[in-house]
Amino acid sequence: MNDKAYVYFMTNKTNSVLYIGVTTNLKKRVSQHKRHEYEGFTDKYKCSKLVYFEECNDIKAAIVREKQLKNWHRDWKNSLVNQVNKEWKDLYESE
Repeated sequence: MNDKAYVYFMTNKTNSVLYIGVTTNLKKRVSQHKRHEYEGFTDKYKCSKLVYFEECNDIKAAIVREKQLKNWHRDWKNSLVNQVNKEWKDLYESE
């Protein structure tokens, strides 16, 4: 069974850090980040703004893409966000 999965970028208020994650339920996962339900990187750096996401055909494809993006330079990641979200607005609010 091929369920959709997502690779996503979270950032903080000043866009100074990027977190890249993967999930099969984007709305639920971003909501968890916003409520700081789990200790870790996003909680420590207050990453509660969804600025980018990609839909993949399944979780395996999403994990492959996540690993690829994590190896990119920060400038490349910024360019990717800028292509679809130049103002780095919280995309969760428009969902």
